[in-house]
Amino acid sequence: QVQPVESGGGLAQAGGSLRLSCVASGRTFDGYAIGWFRQVPGKERDFVAAISWSGSRITYADSVKGRFTISRDNAKNTVDLQMNSLKPEDTAVYFCSASRVFATGVVFTTPAQYRYWGQGTQVTVSA
Repeated sequence: QVQPVESGGGLAQAGGSLRLSCVASGRTFDGYAIGWFRQVPGKERDFVAAISWSGSRITYADSVKGRFTISRDNAKNTVDLQMNSLKPEDTAVYFCSASRVFATGVVFTTPAQYRYWGQGTQVTVSA
């Protein structure tokens, strides 16, 4: 089974940028749709962005549209989340998730649709 592993979190100022990466441990991301979610203490895990197996379909939460970009490199077995124009409300633990799919254009936007999760990486944006 695939095990997502996140990296790239840290501290940024409002208006700044961070780039998160997710790599697969155990096997490749081939055949998997990938999603990014975020969570703050005491709240539910919220959808951020998702990309299909082929990369042909991408979707974003309204709160990050135009600021975040998800991409994948299947040859390198990575999925990245480029976060620009960061806001303090982007502060959260960010999770990478994977779900086995059998069609290249499928994306999922809810946590229940993903079976495999990383441990998360903290992103803190200061005002």
